[in-house]
Amino acid sequence: MFRKEFPLILVLALAAGVFLHIPLKAQVNDAGLWTSVKIETKIVKKLNASIVQEFRFYENITELGAYYTEAGLDYKINKHFQVEVNYRFTHKRKVENYYSIRHRFGIDLKYSNKIKPFELKYRARFQNQYEDIGRSEDGGVAEYYLRNKLNLQWDLKKAYTPYVSVELFSPLNYPRFYAFDNIRSIAGIEYAFTKHHKLDLYYMIHKEVNVSQPFTYYVFGIGYIYKL
Repeated sequence: MFRKEFPLILVLALAAGVFLHIPLKAQVNDAGLWTSVKIETKIVKKLNASIVQEFRFYENITELGAYYTEAGLDYKINKHFQVEVNYRFTHKRKVENYYSIRHRFGIDLKYSNKIKPFELKYRARFQNQYEDIGRSEDGGVAEYYLRNKLNLQWDLKKAYTPYVSVELFSPLNYPRFYAFDNIRSIAGIEYAFTKHHKLDLYYMIHKEVNVSQPFTYYVFGIGYIYKL
């Protein structure tokens, strides 16, 4: 039944993605490149650790806009649910030509379910971030977000796995309430060279909404994943 309905579901999802990215007001477009290396390892049964180093280039891939290091712990509750805690240390370039220091703490609740030949994944992330502590008037004031991400993978029983995902960013402590203020849509493919080495190639559209001059980023990404 699901196989028969999937083409309709895919068409509706694509149509929704196109609608969400229609420019409704003056906006700024930019091209970017994100590169990352991730190392994963098992600590004990059901508990994994990871560390990620990522570099993000903007201004039509001419400027290092941000780079961060993130460490996380992931615990598998059962075959469907996982929980992860993580910390991210970020340097982000500001228009004043310096790099802002940011500390981000997050907790993820993950759900996955295989509906052959597809795997559906959902992630709810609660995060808080502190920017320029002691450097600006609002430095040290936390910024809270709830991020909901839906991912669909196509398991071809091969070395490569195509996928699509949509993520909504919902601010929790803005003066005005918005259901979301950022939308991130991704289409990509993972390629496993061996059980230890994997490459992730993707194209992403990240759009700001509910702001006077929204930015839209068109990003190519490449990530390397190594499992110890």
